Order: sequence, then structure tokens, then C-alpha cells
Amino acid sequence: MPAKRTTRKRPVSFDDIARIKFVRSPVLSPDEETICFVVETAADDKKKYNSHLWRCRVDGSDVRQLTFGDRGDSSPAFSPDGRYIAFVSKRGDHPGIHLLPTDGGEAKPLVEKDGAFADLVFTPDSKTIVCMYRENDPPGMTEKGYEEKKKSDDGKKPKRETPVYRHITRLFYRLDGAGFLPKDEFHIWAFDVETGEGTQLTKGRFEEMSPAISPDGKTVAYVTNRRPDPDRDPNRMELYTVPIRGGKTRLIPTPEGPVEHPSFSPDGKLIAYLGHDEPDSPFGVVPMHTWVVGSKGRPAAKNLTPKFDRQPVDDTISDTGEGFGMIAPQWSRNGRTLTILGTDTGATLPFTMPRRGGIPTPLFGGKYHVQGISFGRRGKRAALLIGDDTAPAEIGIVDLDKKTPRPRTLTKINGDWLKEVLIAKPQEVSFRSTNDTKIQGWVLKPPNFKRGRKYPSIIEVHGGPRTQYGYTFFHEMQAFAANGYVVMYTNPRGSQGRGRAFTEAIVNGWGTVDYEDVMAAADWLEKQPYINKKKMGITGGSYGGYMTNWVVGHTHRFKAAVTQRSVVELKTFFGSSDLGWLWRHEFGGQYWENPEGYERMSPLTYANNIRTPLLIIHSENDLRCAIEQGEQLYTRLKYLRRTTELVRFPEEPHGLSRNGRPDRRIARLEFIINWFDKYMKR
Repeated sequence: MPAKRTTRKRPVSFDDIARIKFVRSPVLSPDEETICFVVETAADDKKKYNSHLWRCRVDGSDVRQLTFGDRGDSSPAFSPDGRYIAFVSKRGDHPGIHLLPTDGGEAKPLVEKDGAFADLVFTPDSKTIVCMYRENDPPGMTEKGYEEKKKSDDGKKPKRETPVYRHITRLFYRLDGAGFLPKDEFHIWAFDVETGEGTQLTKGRFEEMSPAISPDGKTVAYVTNRRPDPDRDPNRMELYTVPIRGGKTRLIPTPEGPVEHPSFSPDGKLIAYLGHDEPDSPFGVVPMHTWVVGSKGRPAAKNLTPKFDRQPVDDTISDTGEGFGMIAPQWSRNGRTLTILGTDTGATLPFTMPRRGGIPTPLFGGKYHVQGISFGRRGKRAALLIGDDTAPAEIGIVDLDKKTPRPRTLTKINGDWLKEVLIAKPQEVSFRSTNDTKIQGWVLKPPNFKRGRKYPSIIEVHGGPRTQYGYTFFHEMQAFAANGYVVMYTNPRGSQGRGRAFTEAIVNGWGTVDYEDVMAAADWLEKQPYINKKKMGITGGSYGGYMTNWVVGHTHRFKAAVTQRSVVELKTFFGSSDLGWLWRHEFGGQYWENPEGYERMSPLTYANNIRTPLLIIHSENDLRCAIEQGEQLYTRLKYLRRTTELVRFPEEPHGLSRNGRPDRRIARLEFIINWFDKYMKR
């Protein structure tokens, strides 16, 4: 009898980032029987991504694609009557909201306008869609011609071209990944589902966000910042309501501080939201809590989770997930409990809490990365976007009416790819740093690891710094391990997932205990019997690039280093970053208020000490850490005749490694591994 043939698996390659299908945005149908979601795939030429709507049944059957073509479909939302799936797409000259019948047929445009649509929400009677909408500037118009063009548009599509000039009057006028912002702000609109006719519910110079609709369909809640200069005080948000047909807005008093993602209780008497009451705190340090307030202002706002020392945000980073997602507090059908997402010690999980308040507890345990969750109208199930450290996220389901809910994975969108490749299982480790601080980390060995052999290694430092590595799939780590490296990644102090004190430890102290924790990781790693201590490398992006710069300016223990989209000089970061002025609480004031601190914490101060071969990678359209940061470091080192090279990626923003053009994501990985190979494998 002939032997059974088996297919030999291959190592993960850099090109696989263009083969992985990225699952996004699950939404559960009102009857809780169907899940709609988005699948994003690289185009054949690897120069862009396309995204389409898919669906599956809650038992995992009938997995199929719903929309097709060379386009990007996103933001699906079911109508409460189950007849339509609304979504955002550009299928004509302009983006718009489209309606896809759930019983079959082609999608039809409801409204198309030259602008951006976000946060689609149906009214309970399914007759109206409420959303955020922001109009683009007219193509090629200068400041002088802006109003004239709006008034005299002849209906023809103007050619979009670079304007003669840009006249800037605001502090916040550009955003990484979006570029220069239009003059218009996001406002709340309502569109009739039958006619497409739109009504602008909010107007003026202030931006309004996160619409939520009352159970009776008569009122829209939203958040806004109406300070005299919102750009200087972005954390001072307010909660408002407005009638669904338009009219006078109503302020719902809340404590001074951020207010995000409102949601009405089932009886409409309360509004839950996420926020805190320390608006002058450093970014990401104070946990956002779940609050409730009367939908007419009484009872007064109450913090339900004052002792919950975790962020209600998906702060687990990956190069295969969207990250940084935050959901509105989800009410149970009887209004007795609420559910949020929470970041905790490497995991992102749904947490539930009683309506009266208390410390939230996980809906289910486990080492998971839950990137999204959607609830139906019956309150018996929730759809999940869930993954772990051995596979990209897929669609899952959890039964809420079970005594002990357990998540189940429904789809295998990347099943065929996973059958081809060798996936290394990360080993979770912990070790002690200075002050006996426990540090969490992971080690990824080459898939064909051999005992007795000494391997070169790469330490990865995450960005943020208010993020965490965790139980999530990282293509980059897998690909580096497949190229013969032991990869270690950790959560030093300053990271999320361990509470406020852990996160706050580096405020006005970058390059102190965080550096000690990274060095403790290197100490732990080099003691392992499989590590060649003379061939250790380090890399990181954004804050991780900052720390890479800091490390090579303070020690020569690493054989090679790669710094990516990094912060180099804090003083110039203030003015060159799209949000640089907002970091004053992080760095002990603005640079003219704390010049010694800025110089002490800037890696450029120590650049003359750098002897480690350093590759500098930066994107030319990076508005978060502008390319001048990388240029300063490269020019200094090149002038000093140190071993350095600069790789610039045209057109790309700060998030190249997560959402850049596929061919450029591949090129980035190739540059990194070639640099390490050059100095650690020869």
C-alpha cells in the first residue's frame, strides 16, 4: 500500500504579508444568526489593498464573499429590520453610503458626496442612517475661491490638483495617515433610507463625533469639544444630544475630561460613556473608566469603575490587526450589565460590569486578542474578531446566556495559508528588572530550532509607548524567526496592560527605567544556552525607535541596530509632529519650560556615542514623527563617519509596518533582515 503523501510546510516569508487576508469589523445581525465582516487583501501588483464584505452564519456555515471589485468597502452596519447592510465605499466619483439587500441583489448607493463618512448607525425603525460626515475641500481651490466654489458648483467633477498655496490658521491642521485636513469638520448627519435625502443635525466650527441613537429613535447623543481652542485642550470633551429631526442641542453635564463613545440604556434613561476626570494628565496614563449619566442630565454622571486599573482600549499591537479599537459600553438587554474591551497583561478581552458599578471581570478568560465585538438585539450572542499568537484574527462567536461563556472561532479565512507555513509558537517568559520589577515578554525561536546551536537574536521594542505586545499574531516576528533569528519582545515600564503606576513610571523620564527594562531583557536573553551573545541586535519603531536610538547611544553591546520612524530630538518633535504640542504633560512641560529635561531625554544628545551599525528607516509622509527626526540622526552619524544608512519610503505615513503599501511593507522587512544578516551572520 503506497505511503500517504504529506505536504512539507515552508518557513514564513516576507512576501506572506501580501498573502495574509486581514479580517476586520464584525457586525452581528439583529436576529443574531449572521455575521457580516470585512476582508482586506493585497492587490495582485502589491501596490494597494482591496476590501470587501463577507458573511457567515453563527454556526460557522455559509462563509462567502458579498461584494467584489477593485475597491475598498468598509464600516458595515445591519438595519434593525434585517433588510439591509449599509457600508461605506467609493463606487463612483465620490465616496458614499451604500445599501446591500440581505436577501440578495446588488448594492445600491444611498448617498455619494465629496467627503468622508464614518460611524453609521440606523434608527430603531430602520428608516434613517445617522453618521459622521465631513466635506472635502473643493479640488484645486485656494482660500479665496473656497466659498465661491461651494456656491457655484455646476455639478461637474472638478480635477483634484495641488492648490496654489495652503493658508494655515489652526494648530491642528494635519493628521498622520490623512494628510492636510479639510476646512470642514466632522458633523452629525441623518440620511433617509428611502430617498437618500440628508439633514445636517450639527453645524459650526466644532467637530462632533460618535453618534448614538436613543431606543425610541428620537434623540442622537454625540461628543464634541467646544472650548475656545479645542486644538490646545483636546481632552476637554462634552456630551450633547440633539433631536433626530434637528433642532436645539442639549449639553449633558459631565466631569471635565475626555468623553468618548456614548451609548443609551435600553430604557433610554441613561447614557454610558468612556472617560476620566484628569484632563491635564499624560497621554494614556489615566485609565478611561465607564460612566453613566442621565440622558437629560439627571442623575449626575457617575464613575462605575473607579478601581479598574486597566484601559478600555485594544492596546495590543500587531502588524495584522487594526489596533487601538475602543467600543462604546454595550448594555445588556435588561440593562443590568455593561460590556467593554480591556487591555490586561498581554491580552485584550471583553469585560463586564454591573450597572450599579464595580470592578469589571472578563466575559471569558484566555490568552486572546479580541480586536472587535458586536452585539445583537436579542442579547444572547456576541460576534468577535478574535485571534492569538499563532494565527491572524478570525470571526468568532460567544454565547452570552451560558453560565461560563467560551469563544468559538467560526471562520478560517487564512486556513489555506496556515496549511503552507511553519508557525513558531511564542514562549511567554518573565524576568526581574531594577527595583525587582517583573517584566513580561515572549521569545520566538526559529521553526526548525536545533538544541545545542547558538543563534543570533533580535530584541524588538514596541511603539507608543502606551501600547503592549501580547497574545496576537505578528507576521514580522514570525518572518525574522524563519530567517534564523531568536526574536524577543517585551513590555517594559511605560507599556499598557499593567495599570497606571506601571504606565506612569516613565513620565518625564524617558530613557530611565524603560531603558533598564530593555537591558534586563537583553541580560536574560544572553544567558540562554541557545543565544550567541556576540550577535545580538535591536530594533523598534516610533517610541521603539526612540528606545533603539537611546540604547545604541548608551551601550555598545549590540552588534547591529535598526531604528524606524523614530523620535530623535524632542525639541523639534514639538513643532514638526502633527500632535507634538500635546506631549507637554509627558515631558514635564513644553521645551522652553523644561529645556534641561528635553535635552536629557533626547537620543540626539548622545548620538556622538553611537558606534553600533545603525540602519535608519523613515517614511517621507510620516506626520507623527516627521522625517526630519530621522534626517537629523542620519546626518549627524554620517558626518561623524559612523556606520549608518538611511532608507526613505515615499508617500508612506507613520504606520508603514501596519497599513503601508504591500510592496513597501515587504521591502522594509527585507532591508531590516539584510542589515542584521550583514553584521550578525558573517
